[in-house]
Amino acid sequence: MRNTKYWISILTAALLTCSTSIATEWTQCLGAANGFEKETIKAVADRVHNFQKSQGTRFKNQHWVRGTYYAGLMAVYESTADTAYLNDCMEWGKQVAWRIKEQGGGPYESGAYPLICAQIWYGCYQSEKDEQMMQPTLAFLENPDVQNPLSAPKEWYLENSGHHFVDGLFTAPPALAMLYQMTGEEKYVNWMDACFWDVHEEIFDHDAGLFYRDARNISRVTRNGKKILWSRGNGWAFGGLTRILKHLPADHGSYARYQALYIQMAESLAARQQTDGFWRSNLDDPEQYRMRESSGTGFFIYGIAWGINNGILDHERFLPVAKNGWAALASVVNEEGRIGWSQPPGGGPGNVEETDSTRYGAGIFLLAASEVFLLAQ
Repeated sequence: MRNTKYWISILTAALLTCSTSIATEWTQCLGAANGFEKETIKAVADRVHNFQKSQGTRFKNQHWVRGTYYAGLMAVYESTADTAYLNDCMEWGKQVAWRIKEQGGGPYESGAYPLICAQIWYGCYQSEKDEQMMQPTLAFLENPDVQNPLSAPKEWYLENSGHHFVDGLFTAPPALAMLYQMTGEEKYVNWMDACFWDVHEEIFDHDAGLFYRDARNISRVTRNGKKILWSRGNGWAFGGLTRILKHLPADHGSYARYQALYIQMAESLAARQQTDGFWRSNLDDPEQYRMRESSGTGFFIYGIAWGINNGILDHERFLPVAKNGWAALASVVNEEGRIGWSQPPGGGPGNVEETDSTRYGAGIFLLAASEVFLLAQ
């Protein structure tokens, strides 16, 4: 009996040392085993950041690839207060004088894509409280000589091919939500709603609770007779929804509709996560491309972790999804900070190699890290 009491006392002391509450025990005792500690998360984010800085960039000025990467930088700054991430964003903004397109013009890839830059400028504005950072964006949206919500209400967010692409739901609508948060002017929400729900009406599959990349995929099926529901395509939409909900006030009349869609997508995505923590390139047919894929996975972990952090998604239901997904993501970052298994640019599911590494994939990874960092606390 004396030995039993002795070991019980030792076990009790060990548990108390490990944690003082159930929540802390969960993150410290279990999290330490798989890197789910904020120090570990920050360290791998820094490694990714430092590697990207060492590589320079081919995508100069206002390009969606660079914009997606810098969105990840800004998110990590907002979560960790590490000014190294903010400083990179400030440097880019100053280089291009806070414009959302290159000076002198040139055709856009689409009306939706350039607004990704406005999201970065808004983060800088929130830090510095310098309204001059946002003036070029505000002026662009009022300029009658370019395609914008005033000059082309139903066309400004179309791609050059004339199609609605799901990609634009990450670039443009969150920027408009941020402008509403900044100004309180309802027109920005009206423009956001018109863009988002027009695209949603055309390419959302209500049965699956997920998006097609564009209308051309609606009638196509895989060899297994499954739908073509691209992982990263749905990542653009889910990431965009997350950022809209982050900046649109919860009491706004448009908020509930976005939240309902966000929850619907979160449930659909959770059901499609594979046992290794990744999502496959085709969400409806994981057998089409059986290899892991990190860019879609990164978006989903970003959005799901944000939902847990903000009390929108059930902690017990979704925490294992976030933890398994983060462990998967962290596993494809090598010692120098290069992220592997990131599907190259494309318009749908495709083959992925371990050596595939992209700058936008690094940005998506950093988005995920920014919310998992907060979740681990």
